[in-house]
Amino acid sequence: MEPTLTYIGEPPPGSIVYRLRRIAEAGWFHAAIVGVILVAAINVGLETYPHVMATVGPVLLTIDKVIIGIFVIELAVRIGAHWPRPWRFFLSGWNVFDFVIVAVCLLPLGGPYAAVLRLARVLRVLRLLTVVPRLRVLVMALLHAIPSISYVAMLLFILFYVYAVMGTVLFARNDPMHFGTLHDSMFSLLRIVTLEDWTDLYYIQAMGSDRYAIEGFEGVARDPRAMPIVASMYFVTFVIIGTMIVLNLFIGVVISSMTEAQAENARAMLEQRGEGEDLGAQLAAMERRMQEMAEQMSVLRSNVERENAARRQG
Repeated sequence: MEPTLTYIGEPPPGSIVYRLRRIAEAGWFHAAIVGVILVAAINVGLETYPHVMATVGPVLLTIDKVIIGIFVIELAVRIGAHWPRPWRFFLSGWNVFDFVIVAVCLLPLGGPYAAVLRLARVLRVLRLLTVVPRLRVLVMALLHAIPSISYVAMLLFILFYVYAVMGTVLFARNDPMHFGTLHDSMFSLLRIVTLEDWTDLYYIQAMGSDRYAIEGFEGVARDPRAMPIVASMYFVTFVIIGTMIVLNLFIGVVISSMTEAQAENARAMLEQRGEGEDLGAQLAAMERRMQEMAEQMSVLRSNVERENAARRQG
């Protein structure tokens, strides 16, 4: 199924090209390929178990060869459907992605390259991204969001750098293990922003490394000092800004890009199918889906905030 790529001309009914196009556009063909991809994913997973390979290894290898054969036939059908201009198949980036994955699996790699071939077979699972429209929209949304995410990441790096310098200046003498150098402070901030036992770092600075010592402090030269007010301001502000605000920025950017990708995909399908007369109904349905997505986003944000509040209290 290729919603972003149209065929050129209409072949005579009953011809081979006509039948290939009907097969390539059929729902059962699409569903069958999805099923084969899932079987391939299960098969390559079972091959990672030595006792399974010792028991039914030849069967799994035979199934793998059958799967590759089915993928080759699928590509032949989809390429033949574009006859007499088969090269149009490669005008779609998704089609090129499918072709490369199948072609890599056909390479005669063995011996020291057997592991490379096994890794290539794992990539066949990624074909779900091309055959499931919803996943394709998600991937396009993430790709469109990269420029905006890069700015959010730049903001996060600036935040990390400023707080890392402040942490090194304030806490290096009390806690040289976590804030002794700039890069130590950066790793500690990464631990804090993920809310992974960040309270240990806070208590060390608030109570002093002599009163709240953890494993690994033995033999570390330090000058213990308690800074409850400074530590509270430092950690609370970083958790609020880094964990809540920046996380919501990431979510907002991805949701916005997903909405744009869905609208673009809907416009492309309308242009391909020539359904201009139903444009109003299509736009109304799309607006309803966008409203539902906004409501889901609100619920997700509320859940994230409640989970962060529970972790801070814990």
